[in-house]
Amino acid sequence: MLGIVFMAAAVLFQLVTLPVEFNASSRAMDQCLSIGVIRNDEERETKKVLSAAALTYVAAATVAVMELLRLILIYTGMQNDD
Repeated sequence: MLGIVFMAAAVLFQLVTLPVEFNASSRAMDQCLSIGVIRNDEERETKKVLSAAALTYVAAATVAVMELLRLILIYTGMQNDD
């Protein structure tokens, strides 16, 4: 049960930080353009890369949610066996 509680806290943390990660990608794009790291013709490709980076957090959160569900199912299955 303690593992489920800790995993739930980790899942909650990941879900709360998702919007922050997408905002960070948006701010990074603005910053790259403003300081001249990329040219305007590179903007489309850069957005794709930054979006892909943000989506890795979505994938990690999805895996964490699925792992939490797995732990809950294992725990409830153990309770039913008694």
